[in-house]
Amino acid sequence: MLITAAFHTGIWTLLFFIVGMIKPQWPLFFLKKPDRFLVLIISTVLFMVTFTLFGEGNRQKAAEEKAAKEVVSKIVNPASAPTPAPVPVPEIPATKPTTPKH
Repeated sequence: MLITAAFHTGIWTLLFFIVGMIKPQWPLFFLKKPDRFLVLIISTVLFMVTFTLFGEGNRQKAAEEKAAKEVVSKIVNPASAPTPAPVPVPEIPATKPTTPKH
């Protein structure tokens, strides 16, 4: 979603920049005296917004793919039950046989 918005914003920014550099009166019609420097500043800010949207979209996409892989791995490899471990039996000390006393 954000990646698509980034592409759309990038296309509009590029169009704004090209038209603004040729005829600054068209994109900045609401100003009395538009100039190319203002078009350059606005385009720079819009390009930064575009690349931020693209980067955030890629980050979210990677997080979604990671979450999907974790869910699949939990389904394919469920957590196994604990296996009993052998417990060592303590040794009984050997006693000497007693001899009867006479």
